[in-house]
Amino acid sequence: MSGGGGELLLAAIVLVGAAVQWLTGMGFALVAVPALVLLLGPGTGVVLANCAAGAISLVGLAGGWRRIRPGAMVPLVAASACTVPLGTWVAARLPEPVLLVGLGALVTAAVLLVMRGARVPALRGTRGAMAAGALGGFMNASAGVGGPPVSLYAVNADWSVPEFVPNAQFYGVVVNAFSVAANGLPRLAAPTWGAALTGLVTGAVAGGALARRVPEKWSRLLVLWLALAGGLVAVAKGLWG
Repeated sequence: MSGGGGELLLAAIVLVGAAVQWLTGMGFALVAVPALVLLLGPGTGVVLANCAAGAISLVGLAGGWRRIRPGAMVPLVAASACTVPLGTWVAARLPEPVLLVGLGALVTAAVLLVMRGARVPALRGTRGAMAAGALGGFMNASAGVGGPPVSLYAVNADWSVPEFVPNAQFYGVVVNAFSVAANGLPRLAAPTWGAALTGLVTGAVAGGALARRVPEKWSRLLVLWLALAGGLVAVAKGLWG
């Protein structure tokens, strides 16, 4: 990526992802990863998404950490820690078009499952938390999208939205820290980092303002449709490549 136009586009992508994350507690990666991958390439795009999603989850968690459920989250994040290295290893060995198709397909499939509110008996209890965490850790490190398995776990555990948001943010902090540790920080020029930070802060402010005005159902549908579109575009570019 080069030039002011690319940095402006990067800031806009991060802004939209950050606003969505602030609205719903999860969604930065679903919305932003396909676009970041198309702009920066799979490796850099995924790791930048890990950094941004982890940072905004940490900020959001500051006011809700007392509602974290250790009984569910400890096995979930422990399982994710075990599969992050595998996701990193796989992503490092696949050609870019294959990564694009795989990432887009994962996003698309995950969005469709969440849209349907899929009920999966295996995603219940401690074993369900471990299964969701293992899949989420692999997906987060390889494709930057680790949230959908946790969303499916929450649906099958019948969590309310107020229960889900702080636990999703806790998971986002931990699994993204694991992924950044495994992949390393992205190598970006100072102006590019500045554009990403500007988008992150502006998106958080915008998301906080919108959260008081936009009905939860509408914001959730917006996240899912944007993510679905991004996943399909990534698949198309990978096939074209």
